[in-house]
Amino acid sequence: MKSLYIKFAFTTIAIMLLSGVFAFLLSNFYYQQKLKPLNDEKNTKIALDMVAFIEEQEHIKLDSYLENIADVGYRMALVDEEGNETYFGAAFRDKGLPNQIKDNVLNGEIYHGMAEFPQETFVTGFFANELENTIGVPFTYEGEQYALFIRPDIKLLFNEMHYLLAWMLLFTIILSIVLVLISTKYLVHPLSKITKATERLSQGNFDIKLEIERDDEIGQLAKSFTHMAKQLEALDDMKNEFISNISHDIKSPLSNIKGYVQLLENETLDKTEKAKYMTIIHQEISRLSNLTKQLLLLASLDRQEQLLKKEKFLVSDQLKEIIRSHQWSLEEKGLMVSYTLPEKTMIYGDPSMLYNVWENLFTNAIKYNEDSGSIDVTVVEHDKSIEVRFEDTGIGLDDSIKERVFDRFFREDSSRNRKIEGTGLGLAIVSRIVELHDGDIQIDSLHGKGTTISVYLPI
Repeated sequence: MKSLYIKFAFTTIAIMLLSGVFAFLLSNFYYQQKLKPLNDEKNTKIALDMVAFIEEQEHIKLDSYLENIADVGYRMALVDEEGNETYFGAAFRDKGLPNQIKDNVLNGEIYHGMAEFPQETFVTGFFANELENTIGVPFTYEGEQYALFIRPDIKLLFNEMHYLLAWMLLFTIILSIVLVLISTKYLVHPLSKITKATERLSQGNFDIKLEIERDDEIGQLAKSFTHMAKQLEALDDMKNEFISNISHDIKSPLSNIKGYVQLLENETLDKTEKAKYMTIIHQEISRLSNLTKQLLLLASLDRQEQLLKKEKFLVSDQLKEIIRSHQWSLEEKGLMVSYTLPEKTMIYGDPSMLYNVWENLFTNAIKYNEDSGSIDVTVVEHDKSIEVRFEDTGIGLDDSIKERVFDRFFREDSSRNRKIEGTGLGLAIVSRIVELHDGDIQIDSLHGKGTTISVYLPI
């Protein structure tokens, strides 16, 4: 398989060559259609002026005059009435010319050989040193009829220019190829670096530094790749942390269940103790069940297997139901709830999924609130969206934590987690559901001051 460098260089050179061929063909078309008739007309006028001068001058020496004209850049053939031919200037490559044409010019016609020359490439047509490629005009000298055939001596007029153009073309081709190879190397080299970095990334090495300082698309690609490597490293760290946490979260209730089941096997236990142990076992089973449900829900949302079933519904009814269902938790912590819920505010979305969002945010406001604190739930209608806001007076978040709370698997290593068990999936599920509804979620929090989370859904 050819490298990108070879492919790019070969393609560029091929484009240059094809462009040269097409440019040549187009310029030839322009010459045949435009320049060739003008060239014939120009040289016809020159020929007519020459013979007019000969006929006007009584004592001119014809041979000397024509030799002088040939010296300044013309090839000429002089034909008399008897068919004798005399040549002036450099020799014609091909002197073949039908006698009928010579007779026609002697009889007073003008021969437009340049305009009638075969429709070949202009290199052949313009530079063809043939007697057919001339202008033929009649004239009378000392009572005799003559035919004069002329054409410019291109080699004499443009000899140095020929070499100059040839060398210029050669140098242009060589320099173009060299510059293509150099520029291709410049363009492809960063991609080689990115390819090697990709190989290291595939081996689990996330410590990648691409020293590519460019402002073009490749520079942007390098920056995006570096950012992606950092994101993958963070994701890998979160995955490992998540596996560790989930392993602990699964192992802990299973150990508790196993221990209490063994205790229940003791026949000396009274009914009160058995009931206590059974309650604990049910709580641990509920923990496992909740963890499994969250994992399955998140996986389903990622694959979008759970299609949205959107409909219009009153968001205030859902929020009031959630507040009522958690009344015992509020009373247990002595929390005061206030809410502003317009009765007619409708939301278009999946009721069951959005219920999951409100419940998660409300239970977080309870769990992470201070005792005897407060929670405020507000629904606000904007021009293009509806805002559902949850504000608590809890422990709050540091700025560094706010950026990661919606990342899946993330659990803050703080007093919050030491006080309350969690899977780190709740807010990730919330964020994904809001995203599927084309909404937005924002968090505003100060450590020790409380947290406000706002969900914006399009009307």
